[in-house]
Amino acid sequence: MNALRAADGMRAAKVRGAVTVRRAAVPLGANRAAEELGLRRAEFELAVELGLVRSDAGPRRWSRAEIDRVRGGAGFPEALYERVRTVNTGAGAGLLGIGTERLRALTRCGYLTPVGYRVNRYRMVVWLYLAQELREFRVRERGLAVGPLPARDRQRLAAGADVRARNWRGRRTGLLLARTADPWERAAVVAALLEPPDLARVVPDEAERALLTALAPPRPYGHPCVPAAAEVADRLLRAREPDETIWYSASLGMALAEARSAASGSRPGDASVEDDRREGADIDPCAVLAGETAVLVQ
Repeated sequence: MNALRAADGMRAAKVRGAVTVRRAAVPLGANRAAEELGLRRAEFELAVELGLVRSDAGPRRWSRAEIDRVRGGAGFPEALYERVRTVNTGAGAGLLGIGTERLRALTRCGYLTPVGYRVNRYRMVVWLYLAQELREFRVRERGLAVGPLPARDRQRLAAGADVRARNWRGRRTGLLLARTADPWERAAVVAALLEPPDLARVVPDEAERALLTALAPPRPYGHPCVPAAAEVADRLLRAREPDETIWYSASLGMALAEARSAASGSRPGDASVEDDRREGADIDPCAVLAGETAVLVQ
């Protein structure tokens, strides 16, 4: 009897071990990965965007080893959460110990760059900032936080300067390019910043434009789907000023030259395009970001 029980125990252990191996081999989707890291979905998407969590098991899939790596980091989970915690302008001003208008002036002049946004019910863009960056700014630039603004900045503000959207586009572009190796996908990241007429001038070939459109990165997580709010948010995604358009047009020209010359790069009409488009399939574009809401291509 004891021998039979021992044999049954050994078989059960083998089954449990086999299930554990299979679970470890199955990649995790975004919702499950976020849950295992103790993050809300918006926080997880930001962690991925910032490169804190690497999509190492295929497009939009994460291995058990990657999740375990992040969970094994010093101070987890509090340290991870603090690296993706965002605040609106009001809460950010509280962190800095300054008034809301002062922080708004600093961000309009480009001293701090937004990491996200949302559109409120009044169809106003509410910018989000990394709390960690605000704390670092308070230590690094104490004079700017409490002293008078430089005369040049005061003049710019009086003239209506506001680089928040421009700098956010630059920041997001840099983060996307840092995670993208394929030359055609890199070109698509830059192409997505141009209005259709500007894109047509840089890329006259219709097949190439279709490929770049197919490979374009998905809209940021939390981008609104309600038409009125989406119209406001869509304007944030593309270059608005002439010098910005010229910069990204030149950047796209260089990216296209590299893509065309790459022997292994995808070409217009390549069957792999549909697979590439699936990368953002599990991103809910209508998700609501919690809270209110410059790296240039070289």
